[in-house]
Amino acid sequence: MNAIVSACLLGINCRYDGKSSMSKEVFDFIKKENLNPIPVCPEQLAGLPTPRKECEIDGDGFKNC
Repeated sequence: MNAIVSACLLGINCRYDGKSSMSKEVFDFIKKENLNPIPVCPEQLAGLPTPRKECEIDGDGFKNC
């Protein structure tokens, strides 16, 4: 079975800082469940570059960059 997984959790360097957030827990789950991971980076799909300046959306909905 296929599973869409955040690319950075699979070790792909696509975070805002050009690094990954590789997750052993995600890898273990994929292996345990015999899944076929499909890496996807929502930020890159939205057209954001890597690397890029860090941005956060506050509780009031405004973006801090």
